[in-house]
Amino acid sequence: MKKRYLLAPGPTPVPESTLLAMASPIIHHRTPQFSAIFKEAAGLLRYVFQTEEDVIMLAASGTGAMEASITNLFSPGDEVVAVNGGKFGERWGKLSEAYGLKVHWLQVEWGKAVEAGAVKKLLDKNPGIKGVLTQASETSTTVAHPVKEIAALTRDRDCLTIVDGITAVGVFDVPMDSWGIDVLVSGSQKAFMLPPGLAFISLSKKAWKFRESSKCPRFYFDLAKERKNLGKDTTAYTPAVSLITGLKESLRLIKEEGLEKVFARHDRLARAARAASLALGLKLLAPESPSNAATGIYVPDGVDGEKLVKFIRDEMGVTLAGGQDHLKGRILRIAHLGFTDTFDIIIAVSAIEMALHKFGHKVKFGSGVAAAEEILKEGYR
Repeated sequence: MKKRYLLAPGPTPVPESTLLAMASPIIHHRTPQFSAIFKEAAGLLRYVFQTEEDVIMLAASGTGAMEASITNLFSPGDEVVAVNGGKFGERWGKLSEAYGLKVHWLQVEWGKAVEAGAVKKLLDKNPGIKGVLTQASETSTTVAHPVKEIAALTRDRDCLTIVDGITAVGVFDVPMDSWGIDVLVSGSQKAFMLPPGLAFISLSKKAWKFRESSKCPRFYFDLAKERKNLGKDTTAYTPAVSLITGLKESLRLIKEEGLEKVFARHDRLARAARAASLALGLKLLAPESPSNAATGIYVPDGVDGEKLVKFIRDEMGVTLAGGQDHLKGRILRIAHLGFTDTFDIIIAVSAIEMALHKFGHKVKFGSGVAAAEEILKEGYR
């Protein structure tokens, strides 16, 4: 028998009570019973997004909400900045180009955060830019970008700050309203502790003004249509009924814990993972601006990272993530977001220790675990 542990950055584990909620008999989506569930979930989403604005639910992955940002707010020929410091920053640019936007690619070394000064320089040089597209947490490189500083740059310009918060919302503080973020998107399979299939998006009043003049084609992802139906506690098209039922329960768990404690838990787990990695003599992928969603670690020279991650998953039962593009085979990523806690980190670190030994890398057993425990014990004071 082999017990499985899911510690990749998405999908993430789902709480038992959420699984049970989704297993309840399905109900029709055009009924008062479902509208009551939908209304409660919509209200709790505002709490997690830290906004007074509507948060729209789409039956899609997070990329659907990213695409909706482009199609609802811009017109072909509009200029945007795409902060490209990883696979998902690259996705912002590719989505924009697919709809005929002119992209100013702001290239950032993988493992580094974008400098707000570089964004300002582009905006000053190109006053026609209508949007800055960035990640709060670049999942592929485990980097946190300076969203607060970027949003401050566009506040007094005819320009929007549009943030992919897919592995940030519900992990660390990204207060949409107080930071002046114009568009914030996320997805169900991350800190919202659900299976994949729901995307979330919220627009500022300034962003809704952009919507009025946008000429990009859209149909299913028409946010004005969805906003109108949100006011009636429903959706424009058939919603993901079971996922929204589960969402209400997951959001209840987040509210019960409280955002401040949720952020503190993620911070503690992230610091423990980083400390364990360093204690094992491993180099961090993003040492200067790490995300609390996942920790990226370079595998030692001479160790095949792809085979290492495969062995940990298939033989040890612990699913971590590897690297993408030029980092493939060079890194592994430990996720610590959503329904994760103290002993998930212990499992991940101990699995890495044993696997490295198996692959011929000299390891002092327990050194990584001990370093993690020094931080994790903070949760039991």
